[in-house]
Formats: sequence, C-alpha cells, structure tokens
Amino acid sequence: MHRRLFLAGTAALALATPALAAENYTPGLVKKALAEGKVVFLDFKASWCTTCAAQERVIEALKAENPAYEQAITFINVDWDTYRGAEITRALKIPRRSTLVVLKGDRELGRIVAGTSRAEIKALMDTALAAAGAS
Repeated sequence: MHRRLFLAGTAALALATPALAAENYTPGLVKKALAEGKVVFLDFKASWCTTCAAQERVIEALKAENPAYEQAITFINVDWDTYRGAEITRALKIPRRSTLVVLKGDRELGRIVAGTSRAEIKALMDTALAAAGAS
C-alpha cells in the first residue's frame, strides 16, 4: 500500500514540476518578463544540436541541485530553427544556436556561446541568481 501512495505522490509531483520548467519563447514574452522585473535566462537551442543538448543536461542538473535557480530566474527556451531571424535574435546579436544569455532590465549580464563547461554555465546561472536577489 505504501508503494502505491509513493508512486501516486511521485506522479503528482512530476505533473506539477513542468510549471517550473523553462517556457518556450513567443514574441513579447521576454519584454514582458523584463518589464515585470524578472531575471531572464535565454537558451537559444535547436532540437538536433548536440552542443545544445550538452548545455541542457548541465542546466537541468544544476537546477536539480539548487531549486533557488528555478524559483528566482525565468528560463526561456528559444527555438533556433523558428527564431534565428527574429527581432530578439537580431537585437541581442545572437551568433548561433547553443547561446545562453542572462538579462535583467535593459542589461545583458552575461553570455556563453557554445560552451558546455559545468563551471562556466554554473557561473552564468549564479550571476542570474545574484541579480534576482538584488531586486
């Protein structure tokens, strides 16, 4: 009986977790989040990109280790295949997929292009977390 309760509870938690997961970009989403004073972590990625997948594994592991990241930072995935020519991509001068950018207000706080180092990605996420705490 306890196993059933555990499994049911785990399933319910899994269903609730996507609310904390990264949002998918739509035009206007970033401007809205920044206008609300949020710190935004943009992940320009493509489903077929192996570097993007490596970055995602690191990001997800770091989020799992420190829930404060998801509580304080707005993570937004930008599909490269859809938005490579979009206003946001041009305005931020995004050179390629596998680019990670942290924004707050009208400032870019940091950027990684094609980097998959855990230390480098953690440093960028820590920058975002510190900015979120300095509201």
